[in-house]
Amino acid sequence: MEKKPPVPTPTATANNKRTRKLKLNLNSNPNPNPNPNPNWAQLQSKLRTASSGPLTHTLSLTVLGKRKDRPPPDSDLPSGLNPLSDDTSLTNVLAIDCEMVGVGFQGTKSALARVTLVNSWGNVLYDEYVRPMEHISDYRTRISGIRPKHMKKAKEFWAVQQRVAELIKGRILVGHALHHDLKALLLSHPKADTRDTSEYEPLRRGSKTRALKDLAAEILRVKIQQEEHCPVEDARAAMYIYNKHKKVWEKSLKDRVRLKNKLNDKKKKKKRLDADLNSDTLELS
Repeated sequence: MEKKPPVPTPTATANNKRTRKLKLNLNSNPNPNPNPNPNWAQLQSKLRTASSGPLTHTLSLTVLGKRKDRPPPDSDLPSGLNPLSDDTSLTNVLAIDCEMVGVGFQGTKSALARVTLVNSWGNVLYDEYVRPMEHISDYRTRISGIRPKHMKKAKEFWAVQQRVAELIKGRILVGHALHHDLKALLLSHPKADTRDTSEYEPLRRGSKTRALKDLAAEILRVKIQQEEHCPVEDARAAMYIYNKHKKVWEKSLKDRVRLKNKLNDKKKKKKRLDADLNSDTLELS
């Protein structure tokens, strides 16, 4: 007996019509307008070109292109600082850095354990380990680099203090957070002769001071303080940062002194005028 073909149901017929309609839409011109806007056609052409190109090409024009002029990340920076010359003379400008250990209960009190002075060229003029006057309860080796073996040949505090005082007297002293170093040495230094890279306004971030390692990475393009701190390296970093800003830094200080003197002269002149006016008033009375 011959089988009759199945009669299409209304649902199947509707699906077939929908499929044929979809195929017609895909094959038809998406823009029925025979005279499209030239700007629209140009934009479509650009979009087709951009979409057909590789993704890396698009990235190179956007993200990578913007980063071209940026300095290399810290991971690409060289480590360490070397002297700028063989000159080991006692220059008019010296840089200092100290390392501390913990003394007293739980080592919370800081005491001087090493002090380093370098000249303008970064050459070491003085570098000594110091025996604190109190018992060391925390060597802070992870940061200070100080170990018990360094105390075997360490010098007495007073001898180191005297020698440092002799070297820095009458000279410009450079450092980072100098007040900590001078406090550890129980010394003072004229404010006019101190150049603190943590206090110099152009090197600050608003009201906040910046770490020496961050300044070294940004200004000197080198990495320092990667593990244990080295006072020689830190003193060099402070000196080299100062050298880069020296001209503008010194000019700003001279301008400040000049302005201060000018204001003082005005005050003195006003006092003299007031005194003369008072004397004239007394004579008239």
